[in-house]
Amino acid sequence: MTARLCLAIASILGGLSVAGGAFGAHALKEQLTEKALATFELGTRYQMYHSLALLLVGLLWLQLPNNSWLGSASWAFIVGIVIFSGSLYGLSLSGIKILGAITPLGGLALIIGWGLLATAALSLTN
Repeated sequence: MTARLCLAIASILGGLSVAGGAFGAHALKEQLTEKALATFELGTRYQMYHSLALLLVGLLWLQLPNNSWLGSASWAFIVGIVIFSGSLYGLSLSGIKILGAITPLGGLALIIGWGLLATAALSLTN
């Protein structure tokens, strides 16, 4: 992973979250139950939040290319987005309940990403 790739992935995931939100609000509104739609929307919201976090990591990484914590944080955010939001999309669209059991693993990856970002900040020297 590089800072440039991190920024590109953040941009793609951010754009996909906007597309997913629009899809949910328009195409899925009549197709899903209120609960399933809320689950789908939660996935898009967290995808956007963490796409922005990933964008921040990429920008920091450009300024601090030797900070290895930033590379680890980027991977944690990407894995977290895929597992957390992906499982919520799958759950809401398919109704397969077991996908809900996977969601916390994605949440854990997102939390780890924030922890790694904090570690990157604390590792800075004046």
